[in-house]
Amino acid sequence: MAPTAVPPLPATEPATGPVRSVREVVPADLWDKQVRLLMRDYPYDSLMAARVLGQGYAYLLTAMKHRGEKLGLAPSTLVDIGVHTIILDTVTYAELCQRYNQGKFLHHVPEVDFKNDGSVMKTAHVVAADGWEVDLPLWADAASCGPCHPGNDSH
Repeated sequence: MAPTAVPPLPATEPATGPVRSVREVVPADLWDKQVRLLMRDYPYDSLMAARVLGQGYAYLLTAMKHRGEKLGLAPSTLVDIGVHTIILDTVTYAELCQRYNQGKFLHHVPEVDFKNDGSVMKTAHVVAADGWEVDLPLWADAASCGPCHPGNDSH
């Protein structure tokens, strides 16, 4: 019996305007490839891989939209797995940056130590406020995550 999809939960503050899906942004063939990459590299079925990938895209597109605002955005550990899958495919990631980040590359600048400053859950709220679906359980490890360098044009 195939597992059933868990519908994304809204963040505690609702998104303004209609909720957008990253599936409207990511070409189907690229989406399928990246889901398969996640399934290859992690113990995920296709549903979990799609959830992680979707939140990775929602996070990156939000970070690109708010580039230069020094919001200190940070993904959770699970969302960061989706981010890494996206950015490691450097050709398509560069194209994403070209299209959604005014041609500027959004660098990945990880810190060694994890933060415990609330930035991950704050980020989930910013993602929701930008209208993206938020799969809140994937952001639940917020207490000890967010290792990306704050205050610059990176994530």
